[in-house]
Amino acid sequence: MLLPLLWISGKQLGFKVAAVRWNKRETALLQTNRMPGNKYSSSNLPGTPRTRLERLLRERELKRFSRDFNEGEGARTSHDGGARKDFQSSKQRLLVVANRLPVAAVKNGDSWQLEMSAGGLVSALLGVTEFDTRWIGWAGINVPDESGQKTLTEALAAKNCIPVFIEEEIAHQYYNGYCNNTLWPLFHYLGLPQEDHLATTRNFKSQFEAYTKANKCFADVVSKHYEEGDAVWCHDYHLMFLPKYLKERNSDMKVGWFLHTPFPSSEIHRMLPSRSELLKSVLSADLVGFHTYDYARHFVSACTRILGLEGTPEGVEDQGKLTRVAVFPVGIDPDRFIQALELPQVKDIVKELKQRFTGYKVLLGVDRLDMIKGIPQKILAFEKFLEENPDWRHKVVLLQIAVPTRTHVLKYKQLTSQVHEIVGRINGRFGSFSSVPIHHLDCTLDFHTLCAIYAITDVALVTSLRDGMNLVSYEFVACQAANKGVLILSEFAGAAQSLGAGAILVNPWNVAEVASSISYALNMSADEREKRHHHNFLHVTTHTSQGWAETELNETIVEAQLRSRQIPPPLPIEAAVDRYACSNNRLLILGFDATLTEPLDALWRKGNQIKELKHKIRSDLREPLRKLCDDPKTTVLVLSGSNRSALDNNFGDFNLWLAAENGIFLRATTGEWMMTMPENTSMDWVDSVKRVFEYFTQRTPRSHFELRETSLIWDYRYSDAEFGRLQARDLLMHLWTGPISNLSLDIVQGSQSIEVRSVGVTKGAAIDRILGEIVHNKGMKEPIDYVLCMGHFLAKDEDIFSYFELMLPSETPTSSSSQVPTPFGTPTAGSSAAPLKKQHSLSPGKKSSFIGESMLDPMMGADRMSLLEGSSLINLQAENYFSCSVARKRSKSRYLLRSSDEVLELLRGMANHC
Repeated sequence: MLLPLLWISGKQLGFKVAAVRWNKRETALLQTNRMPGNKYSSSNLPGTPRTRLERLLRERELKRFSRDFNEGEGARTSHDGGARKDFQSSKQRLLVVANRLPVAAVKNGDSWQLEMSAGGLVSALLGVTEFDTRWIGWAGINVPDESGQKTLTEALAAKNCIPVFIEEEIAHQYYNGYCNNTLWPLFHYLGLPQEDHLATTRNFKSQFEAYTKANKCFADVVSKHYEEGDAVWCHDYHLMFLPKYLKERNSDMKVGWFLHTPFPSSEIHRMLPSRSELLKSVLSADLVGFHTYDYARHFVSACTRILGLEGTPEGVEDQGKLTRVAVFPVGIDPDRFIQALELPQVKDIVKELKQRFTGYKVLLGVDRLDMIKGIPQKILAFEKFLEENPDWRHKVVLLQIAVPTRTHVLKYKQLTSQVHEIVGRINGRFGSFSSVPIHHLDCTLDFHTLCAIYAITDVALVTSLRDGMNLVSYEFVACQAANKGVLILSEFAGAAQSLGAGAILVNPWNVAEVASSISYALNMSADEREKRHHHNFLHVTTHTSQGWAETELNETIVEAQLRSRQIPPPLPIEAAVDRYACSNNRLLILGFDATLTEPLDALWRKGNQIKELKHKIRSDLREPLRKLCDDPKTTVLVLSGSNRSALDNNFGDFNLWLAAENGIFLRATTGEWMMTMPENTSMDWVDSVKRVFEYFTQRTPRSHFELRETSLIWDYRYSDAEFGRLQARDLLMHLWTGPISNLSLDIVQGSQSIEVRSVGVTKGAAIDRILGEIVHNKGMKEPIDYVLCMGHFLAKDEDIFSYFELMLPSETPTSSSSQVPTPFGTPTAGSSAAPLKKQHSLSPGKKSSFIGESMLDPMMGADRMSLLEGSSLINLQAENYFSCSVARKRSKSRYLLRSSDEVLELLRGMANHC
């Protein structure tokens, strides 16, 4: 016995060492790369997983160590109970937030009686044991008094449950109104409820308001019990606003949202009056999960078509913030069902059922009594089977368990009456005094009885008309180790994506097809039954709820941490204004689009109605900008990718500098345009690229391309979003393999555009030449000691941020109490107030064949480009440099301004000191 004990101890030691190493590496990951351009980035750490696949494989290996460790600990539990308790307490906390708790509370005198609830979510998450799980949800009953709420909270705490208390009227309009009367039918393709009076609009409004209030109640409870490091997992369509409310309270909270129903196509979802608000709220989560690829595809399509956002293979991107959209079919805890079959009480029920149905083949249906479950279609198909197969009469029986739901709703009452009428007619037609073909029960069965029925079933019938997953099929397969029953499964159930290879897939609307499938299943050979069952059983036992939770959720947490390190902190506006007031020679470099124009949300298209987006400076920005321009200590430069006419039209009456087309053209508003483009820049590529753009413009309705002096831009923002994205992908392939394959050109991809420009045509490359001209023109003698550079720049043009980082000294003085701490630290590229390395200014622009003869006269200012370098007059300390990305969450900048509203606040503050 000595050798096995030593082996176990060695595995325990190995796991502990691996765990320590993992924790050290994770700590390094979280603390490294705090400033842009850090050479010791997380991807360069030895042994650090660099890709999602590597992280998943690493996680799986650690779990293997963990299981070995737990087995060894289990052998010592009786000797060291305290250590086992410490290990349990070290689990990561998971807050599962769902509309209903996994237990139902019933008032019993002064105490509460708790019973396990039924449902797919409960079945799925009961097997999640790797987390320290807390359930947060509505108790399902109205408890108005504080004493009752207190006693119920204490009773639920023993089950690791936390109740959410909602006022009765709000709960009614939230759950029975907006959730079940609006969202649920729409998500299942049943459409919105139709009413013939004006009160419908008022009902929609009041129900939607109740829905938002209920979601805020959930957010309040989650925030109250949240601890740093917790993962919050929101579930289903009842809580679509919850991710937004949680992120508003704590942006660092790790939030996932999972939908357990189908998500409809964008054409269906766009019918919702509140379609945009719901989508934006869900996108606040770090992870959005669905059961099948179809549902995920529909969601991304809705975000693309309705919100105008960019769909990527990873998810949905909104101004640099990526919400990961993933597909991971939910599973069950199969061991719970397999072990239940070994219990004495279950064996007794199995024995009784076999005696009861001796000589019969048993067909089984277990469904909620709901419109989407296809119960009438199933029964009619069984009737057709009996008609066409008289030899099977009195040899087969259908057990239909219909769990009552929403019994107070008229439509459900009508469905119940319809099903009872069909069952009565078929039993009267094919039944006898000794037996009836259909046993229909309107009830909920306990777990042990249900397992016993699964075990004796020969054919399970799942005929959902539309279903998120349907875990009944999983439960049936888990209980069929001995019987090897056949599963007939609707192709409209989410489980068809997982179990379709081993099941018989049917269209439930095709009654004849379902009837013939019943005949095929009953006559199936034992060998085929064995093969089909083996395939499904393997899937059910490997794709469990445990793996569903731990793999995807942990991976999402890691990805969220990695992405969050690329998000700059918010700009401390007051500190930026204070440093501005204390400086003597200031340089303000401002972007144009999405920085000085209206907020981005105001520019998005709605539906198919497209408005021409003529970007104009915000009217409320004109006064503070004019004050800044008139201040002799301040130089304002508007640096944009827009053409010259757009800048002239917006800023012609301001006293500032304009740099158009990414800095290629420059002028003071009191002078004329001059060209800053290097003389060795060739434009011979234009004609070949232009032909490609013309071709794709013809192929893509509502797209267009713009011919500029130094670049070509193909814009598809007005075209169908998905079609435009596919065409853009095809266009890129044509460019890379055709006209630009051997040329020194850059392809810059915008959110819904593709730009081709010469290599080196970026804002960062042009800024030194621009500064040289500004310094020479203004005759500057005093060094520039304050720089604000902000804009909604493309990633390619964010090199302008890096340009000024090189101007900073290697060490930042710390004696001054007025300094502003820089969260990313001080870059080490420079070593003095003046730059170590100066770039050679380039000669005036070359007369390119691309620039027409008529354009040469307006360019007379080009020969005045100064050879003086602007960087020589910069004496910049780290606390006086503010680089800000506007509405781009992932950026090389030091700080973040969320919208042009914050730009307005900043410029107003500066203008007050002029």
